[in-house]
Amino acid sequence: MRSFSNRLTAATATLSLAGVLALAGCSGSGDESPSTSPSGSAAEASGSAGAEPNSEASGTPTPSEAPKDVKPAAAPKAPTEPLDSKVQTEVWEDNAQVSHLFFHSLIVDADTAFKDRESGKGYADYMVTVDEFNKMLKQIYKKGYVLVSPRSLGQVDKSGKFVTNELKVPRGKKPLVLSIDDVSYYEYMKGDGFATNLKVTDDGVKNTYTDPKTKKTSVGDYDVMPIVDEFVKKHPDFAPYGNKGVIALTGYNGVLGYRTSPSVYGPKSDDPNKNIKQDTATATTVANALKDDGWEFASHSWGHINFTKSSPERIKQDTQRWKKDVQPIVGPTNLLIYPFGADISGLPPYSGAKYNYLKHAGFDFYFNVDGSTPAWGQLGDGYLREARFNVDGISLKAALDGREAMKSFFDPKSVLDPKRPKSISGTS
Repeated sequence: MRSFSNRLTAATATLSLAGVLALAGCSGSGDESPSTSPSGSAAEASGSAGAEPNSEASGTPTPSEAPKDVKPAAAPKAPTEPLDSKVQTEVWEDNAQVSHLFFHSLIVDADTAFKDRESGKGYADYMVTVDEFNKMLKQIYKKGYVLVSPRSLGQVDKSGKFVTNELKVPRGKKPLVLSIDDVSYYEYMKGDGFATNLKVTDDGVKNTYTDPKTKKTSVGDYDVMPIVDEFVKKHPDFAPYGNKGVIALTGYNGVLGYRTSPSVYGPKSDDPNKNIKQDTATATTVANALKDDGWEFASHSWGHINFTKSSPERIKQDTQRWKKDVQPIVGPTNLLIYPFGADISGLPPYSGAKYNYLKHAGFDFYFNVDGSTPAWGQLGDGYLREARFNVDGISLKAALDGREAMKSFFDPKSVLDPKRPKSISGTS
């Protein structure tokens, strides 16, 4: 099994936007299928895509339980003004300049995650711990940010032109988009101190977590989604529009902790999941509950491919696979989050075969990565492109080494988990 440290995005995650877009092609293999690629994305680093599914770990029912026919719910609405009409507001001046923070799944057991020499480096690079995230969240809130859907910023009109909305923000507040990548609880993460899946409970959507030391399984707030949900219950003004964040999903290892991909786990696959129908129904129920609570979904490609390096045909094949395996669970989306931050263009506006296909496939919002500035966006004729600020060990180290952008959101030194390696990231 390949370790998480094989992921090759470190070089791009700390560059300026221009550097990211110019060098994104160096960030990973991308053009090969997850099961054969020797290195590259977090998804590809998880090992064989056809690895044996673990139904017990994912909390799936026994085969005797009949699967339910569950359909994906509609995406949550994207209001342009607070739901509480009594809140005093002011219009945000530039919808192309809205900050966007992104995370990966949170480390629950830091001792276990950072222990292994190889996988620990990758986790230190690309993840933050539950302790760190809780500290960050409190400071982000105190800085005056409020959560907003990217779709509240604008939409494509009947003529195909992207038009911005008049976004009304609570007076003195700043809009913030929050997203979480790779919410699949990949097979490679098993036993490394992460949550196992998301599940619906009487208290909302929670995580299943198995302690790697005691082997005891519990249900609680072990990842971004349930932690934010609980934070908003205490601070409803943090989510004045009812929106919380964007969940970016690949498909090859299933979604939300369930091995649902027919391409990998179906009855004709090399290693079928005998519970795939029930797992798919359960995952759809979870996705519906998340949407009901203000979460949205984005495509992160099916195989975590590199869009910079991939041919238009490769992008088409991967997108069609995502729509076949993932869309029936989460519903259609017009949000595309590039793996590696590997964009289809540099600074110039979009054009050409890749963009033409992606627009035809229904994408209106595109997200790359830039950890050097608090906000960057580009309003095109038919799209809105936005840079996301990566919050991870790499950006924490860059901030401690003098980069100032992170301080717009929180104080990097004060949020560090004492269990994080002294190197902060695994790269060094």
